[in-house]
Amino acid sequence: MTIHSAGNLLVRTLRLCSFLSRRCALTGVRSHAAIIQAYRFVPLKRQNGIPYCLGNCLDLKSNRFHSSGKTEYQNPTAVLDTEPQDGNIYSREISGVSSPSIGNLSKRTISENLEPLEEEFITEQKSLSSSTRIKPLEQFFGRLQTCTSPSDVLDLYKESTMTWKQVSSCLMTMWKTTKRMSEDQKRYERKLMFEHPVFEKICQQTIREAQLMSCIDLSYSLFALVKIGVSQNSRLIHTLLRLTQERLNKFDERALSVLSSCLKNMEDSRNVNALRVGLRLLVELRIPAIRRVMALQTMMRCIGQGAPLPLKKKLENKALSLLNEFTLPNCQYMFVTLAVMDYRSLPLLEACSYRIIENIHSIPFWRLVHILQSCNDLWYRNPTLLSAIGNHVLSSLAIWQVKQLILFLVLFSELNFRHIELMNAFAQTMLANSESLTLKDVLSVLRVYSLLNHRPDEGLMEQFLQTLSDVFELYLSKCSSLELLRGVYSLCLMGHYPQAALNQLFQDDILNELCSSGNAYHEANEQMLQGINLCLELENPSFLRHSDNRNAASPSLSSHPVNAELQKTVDAILGDSSLYQQGVVLKNLHFIDYTIAFDQKSKNVVPIPQDDEIANESNVQRVAVLHAPVSAFCFGTAHPKDKLAMRIRHLKLLGYHVVLVSEHEFGKLSEDERVGFLKSAIFTE
Repeated sequence: MTIHSAGNLLVRTLRLCSFLSRRCALTGVRSHAAIIQAYRFVPLKRQNGIPYCLGNCLDLKSNRFHSSGKTEYQNPTAVLDTEPQDGNIYSREISGVSSPSIGNLSKRTISENLEPLEEEFITEQKSLSSSTRIKPLEQFFGRLQTCTSPSDVLDLYKESTMTWKQVSSCLMTMWKTTKRMSEDQKRYERKLMFEHPVFEKICQQTIREAQLMSCIDLSYSLFALVKIGVSQNSRLIHTLLRLTQERLNKFDERALSVLSSCLKNMEDSRNVNALRVGLRLLVELRIPAIRRVMALQTMMRCIGQGAPLPLKKKLENKALSLLNEFTLPNCQYMFVTLAVMDYRSLPLLEACSYRIIENIHSIPFWRLVHILQSCNDLWYRNPTLLSAIGNHVLSSLAIWQVKQLILFLVLFSELNFRHIELMNAFAQTMLANSESLTLKDVLSVLRVYSLLNHRPDEGLMEQFLQTLSDVFELYLSKCSSLELLRGVYSLCLMGHYPQAALNQLFQDDILNELCSSGNAYHEANEQMLQGINLCLELENPSFLRHSDNRNAASPSLSSHPVNAELQKTVDAILGDSSLYQQGVVLKNLHFIDYTIAFDQKSKNVVPIPQDDEIANESNVQRVAVLHAPVSAFCFGTAHPKDKLAMRIRHLKLLGYHVVLVSEHEFGKLSEDERVGFLKSAIFTE
């Protein structure tokens, strides 16, 4: 069927009317004529090399629509004056090119003319609309950055019309403002936030517009809401969890990392557990496609420590395959990543340690701290790495603050690592800056030096301990009972006895509080008090207390297993079980594996009487054989730590010759070597 040309013209005319109607709706202009008059004569536009224009078929007083963003607006009366005198308003010569009227245009030409015009009008309108929105958005985000509390954010929300993007930014800002607050301040700000009249509105808008959020904004919104304390059983949280499940396959590395951090802090529930399983499955599927080290480390963090061992092994193998592409930051970050996974991969740790040692001087403070924290979490002890970090800190001692040095020492002590030169140098630095020490600093220093049993150079020891004791006593009025006990115990371990602190510790109300069954640490407190009492009895008898000082009850010592190799060696040397006593508890605190009486004159071992009394002969020497695990020594050395060092000191005061047997080193010896080692240690004058 052939369509008449008049019908084609009618169809195109109707399309033009429809387009003008839409244009009116976009611009707010009420009439078609106003639009045509607003867009007047412009230079001819070309589309794909073909000139096009649009004649006025609606009998309106304008000749052509503009098709360029550079329209020159004229007075409407001037347009009327430019109309041709021959009455044909549908054609005009421009730049020597004839503009045909709509009645003379072909179907193809009309189609080509209309579509570019409509597309350019809409593009222009979007551009204008976008430019008008940029300034208010910049103002909003600028004001959002100045907010210092969740209530400030909610006040800003109340004044603005929010999109889903702005809502997500508001939620994240609410969390960030409380991130560095103290716990008391956080509780107060959260109370104000939950009571704010706008808080419910922002939660409702989050539920309504969560479907529109991008994956990263969805994960950030969920993370922020969990962090600011919204109930994890609320409809809001479970709505976001279900949407996250639906769109999990679209999450990129960054969104997955945020989501994994969020799930790590969430309580178990059906939605949370399902999302954790889905996250691990997604990570496992994406392992072969990973090409970048940072992407791999993000995936490793995503699965967390609860992932099955085979999945952790796959990720380890993938990391080993990319080892040649590791940068220095990748090596540093791998320690933290493995700690988050709770996976001790020795090949990865050794390779990264070697790279870090080579570039130790270019690693900043906090990254060194994170490396040491990760080593402690993973039970990874690399003496070369620890020595390199200690030497680096020692070589640049002047650039570190006292608090930074204390943090390094605390981390080293948690690793049982004793860097002698650094600890000696810090003692001198501390003496020069003792006035800047806080109570926390003093307790940390006391804990480190007493735990590692480190005594600074002889010329500094007394001054060092006295300075720490003086600063500690300045804070006695602010000390909690537990801080007081720990401070005094650390000083007693090092053989120093502050009178004012001891007097305050042995007050009845403080002792009752420390030893109360309702105290979560009452057993450890009783052991520390027992150690303090024994130190006072043996090393500072001048500190007299009345008999009813309510000292802690004697703690029951746990049974110590007998080391089979040591038992066999002792029997091989002595031959008779009557020549030694096994498992002696001294002063109800110190355990002795084997007690032997050695006659120095005859160079023989003599029997110990049943009453444990040795004749008052100057030539008889008590010998205490102590078998200690590797954890009782500083890492990589035979230097005894806190309790073992105190036990050795007390046994020597009681007249014992102490023979110390390291379980780790003793186990490396052959049977003959064990006999030779123990015999030479026992029979030494």
